[in-house]
Amino acid sequence: MSTHINTYTLMDWTQLLTTIRFGLEDYHQPSHDSRSEFQRDFDRLIFSAPFRRMQNKTQVFPLPGSVFVHNRLTHSLEVSCVGRSLGHNVSQELSSRHSEQAHLFDSIEAIVSAACLAHDMGNPPFGHSGEKAIDTYFSEGNGQQYRQKLSDSQWADFTHFEGNANAFRILTHQFKGRRKGGFVLTYPTIASVVKYPYTAICSKNKKGKFGFFDSDLSSWRLIACKLGIRQTVPDSDAYQRYPLVWLVEAADDICYQIMDIEDAHKLRILTFDEVRQLLMPFFDDTRKAKIEDNMSMVADTNEKVAYLRSCVIGKLVDLTGKVFVENETKILDGSFSGSLIQHISQLEYSAYQHCSDVAVEKIYRAQEVLDTELAGYKIIYMLIEELVHAAFEPDKAYSRQLLQRIPPQYDISATEPYLKIQAILDYISGMTDVYALDLYRKITGMSLPMI
Repeated sequence: MSTHINTYTLMDWTQLLTTIRFGLEDYHQPSHDSRSEFQRDFDRLIFSAPFRRMQNKTQVFPLPGSVFVHNRLTHSLEVSCVGRSLGHNVSQELSSRHSEQAHLFDSIEAIVSAACLAHDMGNPPFGHSGEKAIDTYFSEGNGQQYRQKLSDSQWADFTHFEGNANAFRILTHQFKGRRKGGFVLTYPTIASVVKYPYTAICSKNKKGKFGFFDSDLSSWRLIACKLGIRQTVPDSDAYQRYPLVWLVEAADDICYQIMDIEDAHKLRILTFDEVRQLLMPFFDDTRKAKIEDNMSMVADTNEKVAYLRSCVIGKLVDLTGKVFVENETKILDGSFSGSLIQHISQLEYSAYQHCSDVAVEKIYRAQEVLDTELAGYKIIYMLIEELVHAAFEPDKAYSRQLLQRIPPQYDISATEPYLKIQAILDYISGMTDVYALDLYRKITGMSLPMI
């Protein structure tokens, strides 16, 4: 008898769009204002400290600079706007297709928009170089000494540290002295953030990406059970994706690819002609002519690029929304694969891929980007080394001084080595770029006060 789960049983929209909040499962009642439960999620995220801190976390280019470019916060706001448009388009189409459930789909717009706000909240300072510093401290550096203290799954969490899993942790974990359920968001909003619904050690994990740490697995299992999200293999920690994840992912894909090109133009890494050559191929000849006519009315090249960028984003929003609706059944039964972007028509997908190739060659390898990554790696690596050592040697004089810097919500006194290390990483990953740099300077004696 086959041991594989029948993945061709449809998930149920009624169950998928529940308003139950994580941490308040036994105390569920409607809000006392006119906002929907999902609009409340959005507002709760906007006013949170982890969201605000993203204003000083690098997106691609160094911060701060003489020319304002995107940081994690502005990127997340833009992704949220695109996600809202995608959610609106999809909800309209699904309402027409399933008229008897039309009231359910009104919530999709708010869920996707809120999840988009949160999708990058787990990223450490200096982006991917910060993640790499954490990974290599444990896989190549002094962190190897803790290997025997950890299980295989716990070790994988640290040697493949992942901002996506950290976002899930921030949203759901009860930090010391804080309330149960973390942000106490609705199940759908939390699930929409989990792009990779499996653990670091899971056999399905081919790209080094994963959605939740070993310590947070029980939280995900509860959410998956309540929403009707099934395992892809029995008794494994690999699950199907929650359907709205595809919309959050598409909004992110659209924004970072196209907005990075606009930033590169502002920083004079790409010329206007290079940008035009990258973005015009998204359109057929008729649309190209109209766009050129509209751009001819404006002299400012930044304004031209902004207009061209908006046209491309609008086109991709329409196309990816249609892909979702056309593949609704496959998305609900778990048989859909790849991203929505990968399923758009060949003209636009070829243009998107070309933008991606050029971004890797000319933007992500630009000297100012590489310099920031090098510096960020060094800063985060040193902070981990100093703070983890102090946590395991708390009675030493210097350790006591250093540990006093750590806020009380991070439980560095945990007896289990895995939780002790995770508390340190919670603290470091929550830092802004400037905070991390400032602490680095203080620890190394580079920023001594005047005597």
